[in-house]
Amino acid sequence: MELAVINQKGEDTGRKVQLSEEIFAIAPNDNAIYLDVKQYLANQRQGTHKSKERNEIAGSTKKIKKQKGTGGARAGSIKSPLFRGGGRVFGPRPRDYSFKLNKKLKQLARKSALSYKVKDNCLSILENISFDAPKTKNYLALLNGLALSDKKTLLVLPEDNKNVYLSSRNLPKAKVVTVNDVNTYQLLNADHLVLCEDSVSKLETILSK
Repeated sequence: MELAVINQKGEDTGRKVQLSEEIFAIAPNDNAIYLDVKQYLANQRQGTHKSKERNEIAGSTKKIKKQKGTGGARAGSIKSPLFRGGGRVFGPRPRDYSFKLNKKLKQLARKSALSYKVKDNCLSILENISFDAPKTKNYLALLNGLALSDKKTLLVLPEDNKNVYLSSRNLPKAKVVTVNDVNTYQLLNADHLVLCEDSVSKLETILSK
């Protein structure tokens, strides 16, 4: 499978990149994608939610009315969940939502997401780029050249490039990551995936281990 390499203006450079069918053309596994995305979203949760139960409420422990003869139900504490200002029954407690997934399953999920992008014609190969200074207008010009200014894009760089990252940070629909940091959620959340020329070989090396 071959894809043409384009420049920052969206023009064909005449070069082509060979994509591995074991990475970009597999039968997608939806269950693996579901589990990997679920783990990513779970890891984003702080898990610091907390409500007070009846043993944590500040209030009198005096019996609020006599046991019998009132015509109503028994009531022994003002901190009961039945009363306004009382404790909450089975309220949330701080917890860790993260869970473990096997490395092979996470690799399968990323391969499946990449295969979906190729299948939907939502993948472009861009020549390696570098900005002299962090300027949003430079990155916006890049998106306009690729005709992607109105879409959510994910640009995958072969290595850290501070100027490119800072140039994209103010654009709400643009995200820039390195090959080592890309995950299944980001791949699927983007309308269009843009891989730098050198990112392809590095991505294939990581996912073929």
